[in-house]
Amino acid sequence: MKPRFFLSTVGTDSAVVAREYSLGLEIAEYCTAANMDENFPRWDKQVREEISGISARILHAPFNELFPCAIDPKARELAAFRYRQATLLAKKYGVEKVVIHGGFHPYLYYPSWYAEQSVAFWKNFMKENPGVEIVLENVLEPEPEMMKDIVSGVDHSGFRLCLDVGHVNAYSKRPVMEWLNCLSPYLDHFHIHNNDGTGDTHSPLMAGTIPMETLLREALDRCPDATLTLELPEARSSVSWLTERQFL
Repeated sequence: MKPRFFLSTVGTDSAVVAREYSLGLEIAEYCTAANMDENFPRWDKQVREEISGISARILHAPFNELFPCAIDPKARELAAFRYRQATLLAKKYGVEKVVIHGGFHPYLYYPSWYAEQSVAFWKNFMKENPGVEIVLENVLEPEPEMMKDIVSGVDHSGFRLCLDVGHVNAYSKRPVMEWLNCLSPYLDHFHIHNNDGTGDTHSPLMAGTIPMETLLREALDRCPDATLTLELPEARSSVSWLTERQFL
């Protein structure tokens, strides 16, 4: 049976802990797009060492300065180019799905523009780049309906959503449970980490204001096919917490 829980390779101990607990890995080395370019051999070697012996894999695509809803067509071209690079890498690494940030910035885009232009971008991208599942992740989006409008507008079986619960707690006035209620039919992945609501600290699961145990039980019940990645700088303590509560 494939694991539902994954560990992000942002964690210094993630590969070791993933093997110990039979978890999957989410490859984070290419969040920085330049790592796919001139320094690729170094990062490729590191990734292949990390994923060795771990069959369940997800890839996090680059996100710095990438805006699929950009006003400038050249900026959209750059985003599409980088995402194509990421999806090709995903296939080489035997990855199940690719996580991509939505790209909303409240000081750059009206919500209506963001949704409309994102739908157009992703419809075209999914048509031109078949064969990999993409899950769109919230970051600065204040309302879950923005993500719902995009995924329902794209209307593609390979295009779903990733709910980052830490981002919701830090950047939205709406509680995480409201986001889950709104988006559960469209969710195929979660990023799990905690914080105190004042910043995106990627704190352990038990260290913050998100009612994590309640949230996880609801998420697992409402989204039975979804995967969940612990996006933490140190994974072991949170994996132990999950084990004690019989999530693992």
